Amino acid sequence: MDRSEVVASVAGELHATENAIDTAITQATTLVQSMIGGRAALGLSPVSGAGSQTKAMETIAALSTAREAIVACHAEMQKDHRKLGWGIYAVGPLNKPDDWETPIGGGEKPTGVGITTRLRAV
Repeated sequence: MDRSEVVASVAGELHATENAIDTAITQATTLVQSMIGGRAALGLSPVSGAGSQTKAMETIAALSTAREAIVACHAEMQKDHRKLGWGIYAVGPLNKPDDWETPIGGGEKPTGVGITTRLRAV
């Protein structure tokens, strides 16, 4: 495998992990919604199922922490990639926010950032 294939593979796994966490958050919030709706449909007191609903909400909080961690991992990988001088690789969705507007860690923008150019085939 050449460097571009390895980078693309790792980036693909990162993207898949980010999506998996987002999917888990969506599923967990759907669960809480279902729990509340089910309780209301059965005419049960808000007290019933409160413990299990609290645990489900704790799960959402933990998934939120996991999401913050994977986003930080992504940012660290971007910094490592730039430090190694490997250029730009586009993997995953291309509608990402411009992460150069507020550099992570308060650093400066690299030269040429913000200039619109075409990606080259690697």
